[in-house]
Amino acid sequence: MRIMKSKAADPTFHVIRDTRRNGKRSTEIVENLGSASEICRKYHVTDADAWARDYVQMLRDTEAAKDHRVLIPFNTSKKIDRDKRNSFNVGYLFLQRIFYQLGLPSICRKIMRTNSFNFDLEAILSRLVYGRILYPSSKLSCYEQSPKLLEQPEFELHQVYRALSVLAQNSDLLQAALYKRSQKLLPRSTGVLFYDCTNYFFETEQESGLRQYGPSKEHRPNPIVQMGLFLDMSGIPLAFSIQPGIQNEQLSLKPLEQQILRDFELSKFVICTDAGLSSEANRKFNNYGERSFITTQSIKKLNKNWKDWCLDPTGWHLEGSSSEYNISSIEDTPENRNKIFYKQAFIEGYGEQRDIPFDQTIIVTYCRKYREYQRNVRNRQIERARRYLEHPASAERHSQNDAKSFITRLHVTGEGEVAEKVEYTLNEDAIAEEARYDGFYVVCTNLDDDPAEIAKVNRHRWEIEESFRIMKTEFEARPVYLQRDDRIMAHFLTCFIALLVYRILEKKLGEEYTCSEIIATLRDMDMLKLGSYGYTPCYTRTELTDALHKASGFRTDYELITPKSMAGIVRRSKGL
Repeated sequence: MRIMKSKAADPTFHVIRDTRRNGKRSTEIVENLGSASEICRKYHVTDADAWARDYVQMLRDTEAAKDHRVLIPFNTSKKIDRDKRNSFNVGYLFLQRIFYQLGLPSICRKIMRTNSFNFDLEAILSRLVYGRILYPSSKLSCYEQSPKLLEQPEFELHQVYRALSVLAQNSDLLQAALYKRSQKLLPRSTGVLFYDCTNYFFETEQESGLRQYGPSKEHRPNPIVQMGLFLDMSGIPLAFSIQPGIQNEQLSLKPLEQQILRDFELSKFVICTDAGLSSEANRKFNNYGERSFITTQSIKKLNKNWKDWCLDPTGWHLEGSSSEYNISSIEDTPENRNKIFYKQAFIEGYGEQRDIPFDQTIIVTYCRKYREYQRNVRNRQIERARRYLEHPASAERHSQNDAKSFITRLHVTGEGEVAEKVEYTLNEDAIAEEARYDGFYVVCTNLDDDPAEIAKVNRHRWEIEESFRIMKTEFEARPVYLQRDDRIMAHFLTCFIALLVYRILEKKLGEEYTCSEIIATLRDMDMLKLGSYGYTPCYTRTELTDALHKASGFRTDYELITPKSMAGIVRRSKGL
């Protein structure tokens, strides 16, 4: 089988096979793969020719595997060998395909040439990345679980910790190189960059270096570090930084953005952040050159005039219409439920510091579907608040977004006397005040673009929140057990690379599968070794495993794979 493509500007690819009919040589079309643009769009690749060649090679391997029939003898009275592993994971090969496509082996070799150490940095980094996705655990446990993979480790535990220091020293180099390499795998949409910051706690109570007590977002009494993360418009990680847990998270944006300007050769982009990171200093920093900002704004923190303007039901617009609307008179129909109404106003002034002109546009949107979402969230909070009332000791207020914010404490009787016991009740006024803001969403920006488009851009922020969720839950990036700052930095570097590898794989597979489904499938893709005869799958073939094979250009789901064929599959996972 081979590839045939047309000579059009956007060539069409076909898989063809040579045949003989009536004694004459001919060809037949096996499969129509589509045009180059369709292949790039469907499989999230930039080189349709390379993808087509890999796909044909996979088809050849499939046909070759059909030609072998093997009778394997087993003995019911013979025991298996002691201390000999017969089951190996091959799900990591799909991660390895992307690891090599990102050029990480060559980056590791470059680091090795400029440093004096004799361990295999590529082997260690790859195992840390695969382990973070498949078997998230400590570095010791990751080392102990490495033999589960088909390719056995060739390094010692002490070398893993030495490698962490090397990785930390080269973190900026790795991030910049990965950005440039990733552009060859899929389009990077860097016109809009999303930034957010979260923190991770440690399994210790001792402060030291980066580990500092600060406002934990999980309300844990442990030292924390802060991680700032940039994602592009496609939801692919771009860069990250680590700061001490005690540092104000608003200060984390500028240094990392300067790194992107310096190392990534990017100068024109829009920074999109949430309200917690939208300090006046950060907005002014992105009010220069070709940089701009879009940031969420809490209606509650606006002054009374702007708050009243946001909540005023008159003067609203709808994309594609020149009419003005009164949102209080909009009928509650399925058609209107998804419509996003908006209005904007220009804010002219100097800001709080009054040093340089600082003009902004405030855009407020209203959506009935978003209103219903907020009401459902608040109703769940109220239910939790009612449960707290059953246990008064746990009913202390925690944060403005916590269910306990709807609980009030009464220390006096109705006659004004001091009460002997504190009484906890639902704060109906707080609930009513919160309901005023249902459906409204406000952003501030220095862009002059269409306000409807600006509002749509900001709603992509959920992808960065999902990335943090993946790292905290699926990758189990916390609690952190490391103590030295360089090893802590390297830990989050491997988490960042793992997230990048996973996100690219996710893009190649499409949107049909969830994160938990993909990772569980990769984790369960084990092969049983049948002595010298080869390997047989121990996993269930599914639609997802078929998609993994098609996206990666090799197959592991034959009934029997000979050792030679398996070696070929491993080589193809490395692009060799």
